[in-house]
Amino acid sequence: MNTANQTAKIRKKITPYMYLMPTIVLMVILLVVPICMVIKFSMLDEAITSKAPSFVGIKNYVKVLTDKNFWNAAKNTMFFVLVSIVAHMVIGMVFAMVLNTRYLSSTTKGLCRVIFALPWMFTASVIAILWRLMMNPSGIINYLIVTLHLSPEGVDWLASRSVALIAVTIINIWSGYPFYMISMLAGLQGISTDMYEASALDGANGIRTFIHITLPSLKPILISLIMLDFVWTLQQFALIWMTTGGGPVGSTETIATYIYKQAFSKYKYSIASTAAVLLLIICIIIGIFYVRHQRSEE
Repeated sequence: MNTANQTAKIRKKITPYMYLMPTIVLMVILLVVPICMVIKFSMLDEAITSKAPSFVGIKNYVKVLTDKNFWNAAKNTMFFVLVSIVAHMVIGMVFAMVLNTRYLSSTTKGLCRVIFALPWMFTASVIAILWRLMMNPSGIINYLIVTLHLSPEGVDWLASRSVALIAVTIINIWSGYPFYMISMLAGLQGISTDMYEASALDGANGIRTFIHITLPSLKPILISLIMLDFVWTLQQFALIWMTTGGGPVGSTETIATYIYKQAFSKYKYSIASTAAVLLLIICIIIGIFYVRHQRSEE
């Protein structure tokens, strides 16, 4: 009898893990194994390209961290990420508050939601092609600039070293702000109207209400959005690769494009793996902060 009870208890404990087993197996195959392989390659000399690569320890890490091209990519990445996050937050907040206002009819709000959310529905390839056409020297943006006499000549947005990074950052901002807008709109709709009515009775103006009620109420959502957006933007590859390819002359090179070129253009898989591990470490650190924040909220 005791043996049967113990068997039943063990089966009861094992059953949930059996349901999770397909997902765990997939995660191990598609996530854990590739990460371990990349870490291994980062400590080998001429990984993949050599039949018997030698172990070099941290030599590849020293090589990457002393490579001026890597630091140029890191600098561009920081500009790309930080400007994108700030712009996403500001634009998303403004549009969310517009959609949450009581001064617009429900029909107008519905139409605006569809229009504002459109960039989030496009794939990276569609966004890249669309903006390349608009930023072409003979595209609509340069046509408007010349027509409105803002400049006697158009700007070669994606082929000029001075403006190419700004141009791809603008594209990324346009494609990413709807995520903030939708999330913050949900947060705004969850704030009790009693709080706004009480602040109005106390004589608080719109700015004070925003600072003391709206922002504190949205703080948990904003922190989560910023950490997620940091990781996603840090790994942004498709948009940059399909618009500038990291050029001209490395002016839009990011860590993601640097890794791709080292691996598939120069066939330096060890260097590419090393840079990928460094990027992984940054993402893990942000991920730890994100998980801790989520647990504290719970």
